[in-house]
Amino acid sequence: MNIFEQAAHVSERPYADITIGEQALLVKTITHEDIEAYAALTGDVNPVHLLEDFAKHTMFKERIAHGMLIASYISTVLGTQLPGKNTIYLSQQVSFRAPVKINDTIRIVAEVTEKRDDKKMITLTTNVYNQFEKVVVTGTAVVMKLT
Repeated sequence: MNIFEQAAHVSERPYADITIGEQALLVKTITHEDIEAYAALTGDVNPVHLLEDFAKHTMFKERIAHGMLIASYISTVLGTQLPGKNTIYLSQQVSFRAPVKINDTIRIVAEVTEKRDDKKMITLTTNVYNQFEKVVVTGTAVVMKLT
């Protein structure tokens, strides 16, 4: 299925059906191809992300993923699962707690913490964990649900 077909299959949920405490998650293993594609797309060619010889002399001792690449998967959860279709991002606060390395498997969890009915705004905690259940990103998102 191509990306356009995938977009056509994103489910629609009315604002009224979304409840406080509801969660959605995404699991993704980060590959060197992901990091290289992100660097090519954004122009962020910081050598700690791309050059093993450079990265081994840093505090991380190996290449790490771009923090914003990891944070971008939060958008995936919000736009495709919770709240899903017709979601408009208003703000995102992120705090990077630990590096994500090549072949790490991350779990992105979004949880509804607040709803503002007059504007159909939803606040969610947006945390990312690695395969060892270590928190690598914490955050809060505010979105508007158009329907």
